Amino acid sequence: MQKDSKEPRIKCYQCMRPSSSCICKYTSPIQTKTRFIILMHPKEYKKEKNGTGHMTKLQLRNSEVIVGVDFTNNTRVNEILLKEKNNAFLLYPGKDNFNLSTRNPSEIIPFMGKRPFIFILDGTWPCVRKILKLSQNLQKLKRVSFDNKIKSKFIIKQQPASLCLSTIESVFTVINLLKKGKLEQCETKGFLIPFEKMIEYQIECILNPNNKNYRSGAQRTIMPKDRYKQNPQRSIIYDVEY
Repeated sequence: MQKDSKEPRIKCYQCMRPSSSCICKYTSPIQTKTRFIILMHPKEYKKEKNGTGHMTKLQLRNSEVIVGVDFTNNTRVNEILLKEKNNAFLLYPGKDNFNLSTRNPSEIIPFMGKRPFIFILDGTWPCVRKILKLSQNLQKLKRVSFDNKIKSKFIIKQQPASLCLSTIESVFTVINLLKKGKLEQCETKGFLIPFEKMIEYQIECILNPNNKNYRSGAQRTIMPKDRYKQNPQRSIIYDVEY
């Protein structure tokens, strides 16, 4: 007896989510002076429907997504680095990073310029580490970071610690810190709404007995998935299955 074939799932090619949970209607992109370049691992691009890299791109007019693993010889990345070498930064913890949380806000513009380019690595921690290990051009970039003091709302995803943030939460934090330094003046009040709506939808699926993603015995308060045994000594993290 021939089995019925499953109908292909309809996908929104703007937010890269299933059409049933499309978040495009909740997006309201903002204009920033800073250009955010999201370097997305192929696994994140192809397989991760709950990743927030695409979502971040939708919320930022001045941004772009570049997919890859080793960006050493990437034409677009090197074009930016060649043209904007003094204003290009990598958002990643490092030994001599410029910490946006602890430095005097008045130091931000003198250090970063008025129209900086910030590269963000988007993927699971192992994928992000691989990108940085292979990409010799990114290793040479000046780094910026921040001290996170809020708990991530990404409770449906596995993460090393509650203080680890998704890509969109990290960018939200960075923009607000840049606003303190007078580099940005944009309104960020609704920036996380698409992210919050996505989490809300996922939780409804988990709690709905008629949904295939229903978790038997799930409580009204959804607890994060099991965390990694090792606890990386980092205060920020980029869009993960964390």
